[in-house]
Amino acid sequence: MPPTQAESVIKNIIREIGQECAAHGEIVSETLVAFMVKAVVLDPSNGFNTDRTLVKGDVQKLVKLCVTRLLDSKNPSLDTIKMQVYFDMNYTSREEFLEEHHRVIESRLSSVSREITDSRACVREELESLYRKIVSYVLLRSGLGSPTDIKIVREATAALQSVFPQAELGTFLTLSKKDRERQLKELTMIVTGIRLFNRDCGKGGEGIDDLPAILQEAIPATTQHVDSQLEVVQDQAYRYTAILEKVAENPLLSQELQPYMLKEALYNVRQYEFFLQIILSDIITCAQEVEMMIKQLGAQLEQLQFTVKSKTAVPTSQVFPIFIALSNLWTSFQDEAVLISILSNLSTHLEPFLGTHELFFPEKVMQALLDGVTVKTDACRMKEHMEERVNLADFRKLEWLFPETTANFDKLLIQYRGFCAYTFATTDGLLLPGNPAIGILKHKEKYYTFNTRDAAYSFAENPENYIDKIREKAKKNAELIQLLELHQQFETLIPNSQMKEVDKHYIKPIAKCESSTQTDTHLLPPTIVRSYEWNEWELRRKAIKLANLRRKVTHSVQTDLSHMRRENCSQVYPSKDASTQSMREASSQVPRPQIYVAGFRGGHTKTTCEIKVNLTRAIDET
Repeated sequence: MPPTQAESVIKNIIREIGQECAAHGEIVSETLVAFMVKAVVLDPSNGFNTDRTLVKGDVQKLVKLCVTRLLDSKNPSLDTIKMQVYFDMNYTSREEFLEEHHRVIESRLSSVSREITDSRACVREELESLYRKIVSYVLLRSGLGSPTDIKIVREATAALQSVFPQAELGTFLTLSKKDRERQLKELTMIVTGIRLFNRDCGKGGEGIDDLPAILQEAIPATTQHVDSQLEVVQDQAYRYTAILEKVAENPLLSQELQPYMLKEALYNVRQYEFFLQIILSDIITCAQEVEMMIKQLGAQLEQLQFTVKSKTAVPTSQVFPIFIALSNLWTSFQDEAVLISILSNLSTHLEPFLGTHELFFPEKVMQALLDGVTVKTDACRMKEHMEERVNLADFRKLEWLFPETTANFDKLLIQYRGFCAYTFATTDGLLLPGNPAIGILKHKEKYYTFNTRDAAYSFAENPENYIDKIREKAKKNAELIQLLELHQQFETLIPNSQMKEVDKHYIKPIAKCESSTQTDTHLLPPTIVRSYEWNEWELRRKAIKLANLRRKVTHSVQTDLSHMRRENCSQVYPSKDASTQSMREASSQVPRPQIYVAGFRGGHTKTTCEIKVNLTRAIDET
């Protein structure tokens, strides 16, 4: 049958089963119906051959069997399958939860954002309306108060005007659509940071819940609630296990207790236990994140207080990054609050899938079944056989792993979720926790644990035989496929929440052993320049030393003993002509010239008569 035609037939079968269940007053999801169809086909007792095409009679038989099982409200196996389907449809990783939450917020804000980014406001009234829309967008995106509360709107408007006055709307409208969206997000973070800072200073913060305090109160309460549920379900699992151990030792009791479906009930509580452990682990992660963010929030507010102090104006380059960091921290607080709410609701919605236990196993029935039985916890079972250990000398061809020889011992993915493979195969489905301290068997790149050393030895003699028995048991009880993580053996039934974790099956052990190595001191010839000097003052010292040598004279002497035995030489600077000048005292004096001229002013005569008289003394008279 072509793939397209086969898919069409399967869809019609699922639709028909859903309609039949609805006609009987039971509303079932398509995912649950699809899982049940595959489970019924896998069960060999139903007689379906997956290698041949389904005929009309096979389809009718398949629909009837699926409807019968889906309408059986008193079956712990069906409750377990419903629980697995519900958890698979509603749980995902922490990162995907937050991505989906942010995607929902973006989709809700898309219409408001589009009105702002597509605006072509020109007149004053339109600009005022656009500014009010921006304020509403900031409040909706930050989640700090309702945009219909006038006090909150006024506070947000004042904060926005301090960083984005209404006069700058003209510049905003000239930006491209992407730039407008980016600026809107930046303005939201800055305004959020301002409001959080004002709240810390006691000058604002209207409508802002104290998320850190709320989370510090909610997380311990949620953890305590899940812990209490976990204790109850573990106690229930221990009691079922003790009764089933008693049945395994006394085969006559198995016929008597068959109508109670004890094993199906055990699978149900064990599956619920594992889901609660997953939820509890995520809650603990949230608690660690919140504790770290509270410290970061205090540090950011303290830094902001130090930056602002009593200044009237602070550079935006200093405070805007801190406002944005405050906004991001507060968004993280909101994310953690959403995660805690989701996880709390998830644990609450899993409880109804345990309803058959009160119906089948009221306290009186349990007390009667537990008469003369010792109830042991998983930890007690491990302590009983802690001293037992596999002897490697008994197995030459098999590989066993131990804590002291394997570095990543605790990270190995144990088959069957850590339950003893041998016990499960030989007791028709009894779940007993394996003890890794006895030794982990590595068989075909997979790892197996056992509750006793005898079980380990028996399984190691013929592993494939016991693996086939477990596979056949899982075909009869489809809930075991997810409970025991038999994903690779039944790939068509891998849950969506674990599709990304299939690669974990290939984690390999890192063996540890004592070893030592030795290398040559220097493999390559040294490249150190001994004459290199990095110190400038040392270089100067050497330069002065060389300069001083120029003023030194080399001396050599010769004694009677060394005479004529070796050549001696000395080096001097060659002689040169030199002159000096001494100082002497000397002086000289010459007569002062004295020349007189008369007759320039005229006289009694018409003509001028000049008379020149030289009165200068002679040199020898001076």
